[in-house]
Amino acid sequence: MASPSRRLQTKPVITCLKSVLLIYTFIFWITGVILLTVGVWGKVSLDVYFSLLNENATNVPYVLIGTGAVIILLGTFGCFATCRASPWMLKLYAMFLSIIFLIELVAAIVGLVFRHEIKNSFEKGYLQALNQYNSTGDPKSQAVDTIQRTLKCCGVKSYTDWGPSSYYKTNGIPQSCCRLPGNCTDEVMKDMVKAKDVVYTEGCISKVTTVMESRMGIVAGISFGIACFQLVGMFLSCCLSRYITNNQYEMV
Repeated sequence: MASPSRRLQTKPVITCLKSVLLIYTFIFWITGVILLTVGVWGKVSLDVYFSLLNENATNVPYVLIGTGAVIILLGTFGCFATCRASPWMLKLYAMFLSIIFLIELVAAIVGLVFRHEIKNSFEKGYLQALNQYNSTGDPKSQAVDTIQRTLKCCGVKSYTDWGPSSYYKTNGIPQSCCRLPGNCTDEVMKDMVKAKDVVYTEGCISKVTTVMESRMGIVAGISFGIACFQLVGMFLSCCLSRYITNNQYEMV
């Protein structure tokens, strides 16, 4: 049993730790909101690119949204545990923080290791969508049109990639490749030589890679920063739990 003088000395320390942990937990809760927002933004801004990747890649925004929601719930629990000054709840809070930290760290490493495979997967998916392109408005064909219009590009590596496609044989190069719609007649779009003067000649793969790397770089940077920030919470909650346990401190 700690002496009364010892308890009086540690009381300010515990109060200070509680205040700092409450501030941290509130900031941590805000980071959950930010991560959830980034996930929604990634889903909206990158959805057209993800649609040409495999099914696992399309789940990336949902992972961020789910992680953000978990952090919001965990932040609420952390605030409750800190206010109650419950050692076991604080330890549980620290354990949850460490689990999320490890998950985010592994996800970041996997993303870095397989980023080139993502690029190759997109190139294969784009080429497949190009070969299966049609004017009926299926999702992948719409994605190809959106990318070509938005990024002002045509084909995978060049506009000539449309040559072997079945769509080109009957309709020519799609109108989404056209620089000036008035100049792109059916006759011109069915002739590769003539089409060179009216369509975007640069392929889409290089532009898409630049866009995806820049936007996913923002997502990765925010996620990594949040992951590192969790180390502070783990340290604070463990310290507070230890002080409360060792000095048998109870909130009145």
